[in-house]
Amino acid sequence: MRVTLEHVARGDGRLTHDLSDDDKGPQDACGVFGVWAPGEEVAKLTYFGLYALQHRGQESAGIATSDGQSILVYKDMGLVSQVFDESSLSSLRGHLAIGHTRYSTTGGSTWENAQPTLGGSDRGTVALAHNGNLINTAELRTLVDERLGGRAARGELARGNTSDTALVTALLSENPDQPLEETALSVLPKLRGAFCFVFMDEHTLYAARDPYGVRPLALGRLERGWVVASETAALQTIGASVIREVEPGEMIAIDEYGLRTHRFAQPQTKGCVFEYVYLARPDAVINGRVVHEARVEMGRQLAREHPIDADMVIGVPESGVPAATGYAQESGIPFGQGFVKNAYVGRTFIQPSQTLRQLGIRLKLNPLEHVIKGKRLVVVDDSIVRGNTQRAQIRMLREAGAAEVHVRISSPPVKWPCFYGIDFATRAELIANGLGVEEIRASIGADSLGYISDEGMIAATEQPAAQLCSACFTGDYPIALPEDGRIGKHVLETLPIEVRTGHDSSIDLDPADRRQDADGVSLGVSGGAENALLQP
Repeated sequence: MRVTLEHVARGDGRLTHDLSDDDKGPQDACGVFGVWAPGEEVAKLTYFGLYALQHRGQESAGIATSDGQSILVYKDMGLVSQVFDESSLSSLRGHLAIGHTRYSTTGGSTWENAQPTLGGSDRGTVALAHNGNLINTAELRTLVDERLGGRAARGELARGNTSDTALVTALLSENPDQPLEETALSVLPKLRGAFCFVFMDEHTLYAARDPYGVRPLALGRLERGWVVASETAALQTIGASVIREVEPGEMIAIDEYGLRTHRFAQPQTKGCVFEYVYLARPDAVINGRVVHEARVEMGRQLAREHPIDADMVIGVPESGVPAATGYAQESGIPFGQGFVKNAYVGRTFIQPSQTLRQLGIRLKLNPLEHVIKGKRLVVVDDSIVRGNTQRAQIRMLREAGAAEVHVRISSPPVKWPCFYGIDFATRAELIANGLGVEEIRASIGADSLGYISDEGMIAATEQPAAQLCSACFTGDYPIALPEDGRIGKHVLETLPIEVRTGHDSSIDLDPADRRQDADGVSLGVSGGAENALLQP
């Protein structure tokens, strides 16, 4: 058996949507892709599949392929188009492949933590890509250490990988005398949290989704094979027909004998509502609902819940535009383009100078002065995290001559962090955690502010409320967080660690320790799963 791991130094892994590290929006979950298709150029299919999933992660990208004899992994920091070229893709030969585009949730943004991860022994190899976040990472690390029995860690863990994915890879590799399929069915029930896996050995492609189905995972069919991907849009990009979603608690195996499925846990569906609000592509279909249609309906509901007398509705590109369209349709106020977006800034390794930082969002968005001058505007966006971005937008609009600026948000106030695959700000930094709606309105400088209700948002998804996770809005976490508090993005980089347990919203910081925004407005106090909330 031959295993090759290639690394070409390219970027520093500091890609960002934002000009300032102090004003990050919600960071997307990862994207995974897998294909089993003899006779096809599986590396190129995976490349274009990852390209369609690029919005789900911009820190690193990787592809693993197998020709039946050996597995080759090629990964690096950066965007899909920066990591791969014709030469690298042509070296990735075989009949099956998996791919990954990453935003870090557990484990920092380093080359060692890029995926797919690789493990195995002389008798077989496993490559794994993961979308989601496990919440019993510390427990799994203890399990791995126990099974090592004092022996030094091998593979990804020995190379400094501090992600939950590396732990799962180690557990899948622990029994060389047992087929990977059997090992997976014994390991998967031990995992708690949100996960969508695509993994492979030299012959077989596997896909698995956690029992809660927090993150989406879809199955597609090619003329000569099968495909799995985080979103249906990635299947359609490469010409695959969408068959169905991988069910919560289901593992699929695909090889020369066809497709077979296993149930490793009973489904307890809790799909992420934020996929409908922001994360997924508008053309994705999740549980039968087209995401774009859900966002337009959220805009209509916003207009019903928070009407205003205005001259024009504008959406903040790109995620606010569908909801703005719905608001305009329902209210009868004309829809217009108030911002021009530069599609190429915010996807670079070059950090802006201090002068450009002071210009702030103008590098990404510029107001159309001749369109908005003298107008009473309704500005629709998907969420408010810290409030700095909205404050800068409103300032620009007023400078361009807007008479009034009324802000409408197509999700409820974000008050709690996510432990299932989205990297929000810490709770202490979430503006809605410490301020009421009227205080937030004053802080961002809007003439009025309206958030959609929980009920209105959920109704727009056309999903039963009992089958959705809205913990970032309500603090009601459907998958119980560890009572010892060992959770957070850098948990494996900081163990052993003593921390306070969560769920106590009365926990407060000393007033001197409270974070403040640029205008001196408190961003709220800490609380909830306290230890994890202090992580970057």
